[in-house]
Amino acid sequence: MSDSSSLPLQPPSLGLLLAEARSVLELNASLLLAPLLLQAPRGDGHPVLVLPGLLASDLSTVPMRKLLTRLGYQSIGWDLGRNLGGVYRMREQLRQRLEQIYDSTGRKVSLVGWSLGGVYARDLALYRPELVRAVISLGSPFSGDVTATNAKRVYELLSGERLEDIDLADIKALGGDLPVPTSSIYSRTDGIVNWRTSLLRPSATAENIEVHLASHIGLVVNPAVLWAIADRLAQPEGSFYPFDRTGPFALAYAAPLME
Repeated sequence: MSDSSSLPLQPPSLGLLLAEARSVLELNASLLLAPLLLQAPRGDGHPVLVLPGLLASDLSTVPMRKLLTRLGYQSIGWDLGRNLGGVYRMREQLRQRLEQIYDSTGRKVSLVGWSLGGVYARDLALYRPELVRAVISLGSPFSGDVTATNAKRVYELLSGERLEDIDLADIKALGGDLPVPTSSIYSRTDGIVNWRTSLLRPSATAENIEVHLASHIGLVVNPAVLWAIADRLAQPEGSFYPFDRTGPFALAYAAPLME
């Protein structure tokens, strides 16, 4: 889904970028609310591959993966070191990682991707949908003008890939409908990625979930985000129902966007 405005999208403001420091508070909130988060819907033991954001490693997703393990999932890190970017550069390694997990567990894999990791997750679902159970992205820029991010220069420097050079067919595919259930979790107060680039086209198997006041960095540890992830992963395989914005974190979720 692309922005309807004729004006090009801009990266988030300097104020929002500086406010990313509040991610520490989001982590602390999750630690304090751990007993409550453990009351989230439980899993059925299927594997969940968690993909980190740009410059991050599996260390950044430890709190989420520990929670998912406690909730009954086979929570798995990407095991590829620090994410230095490169949708094309990393494509083959990620495909091998997905196939390895599927072969070792014998079950479809849910993909949870933070920021750039969510772009990787969508690319994997397009490549091998028969191996993927569901995709959940967190503040991932995959729709419309994907250059509207404060991480553009860092991504290009580290990956050697210019965002403007990404194949238009790939951009269209990544921003289009996925062949598996998918949820995009985002925040309008994201200081790294323009939130509009995280919007997918809602359908019978796809939804957007907006979390009030979350930071981009904090999306991977925010308690309301973690609850939503657990809820989405608990859906029976082959089924999809809209996220219920009630429960202990109801005030943190915005009403669905009107299409």
